[in-house]
Amino acid sequence: MKFAAAPVHQISLRLREIGQLFNSMDPTPFRHRDLDPNAEEFIESWAQEFPSGSRFLLVIHLQHKPAEGDPALLTEAIHNFYGDKAQMAQHDLKRLLRLGRTSLLVGLGFLTLCTLGAKALGALGEGPYVEILREGLVIAGWVAMWRPIQIFLYEWWPITHRRRMLHNLSRAQVRVVEGQ
Repeated sequence: MKFAAAPVHQISLRLREIGQLFNSMDPTPFRHRDLDPNAEEFIESWAQEFPSGSRFLLVIHLQHKPAEGDPALLTEAIHNFYGDKAQMAQHDLKRLLRLGRTSLLVGLGFLTLCTLGAKALGALGEGPYVEILREGLVIAGWVAMWRPIQIFLYEWWPITHRRRMLHNLSRAQVRVVEGQ
């Protein structure tokens, strides 16, 4: 069974000069320079609109011919920037899952203590106050499970989606169109 290749989506930027694409305060060499926060936000906001497995074509329309570097250097700089961001997203995911495992252990331990405490209260006697305390302990134990359940059911997948998008941007085709 042969799968179709992921679609290629075009993201276009119109700039006066190539310098607008990069952060002017970043002193690193061109290949490792950070993108300008506005350009970064623009590219990522468009990329998020497409399915997570999408491939990208980044078309940069320049009014003036670039003074420094060639398109290959520009492509390498964009790939390096988004490759680094994809790695940071991977680290964020690992950190979140580690927090989830720790929260799960703490939550299960607290739930166990609360359940045992509720059973012990039931053995002491009956009455409305004992019943309220028993139910309160059981509820508190389950509330302690809220955070690990939230992490494992909901919080990991947006990071995974973002990491995939950033990885795809790190492999995007880059085309520079001059004089437009």
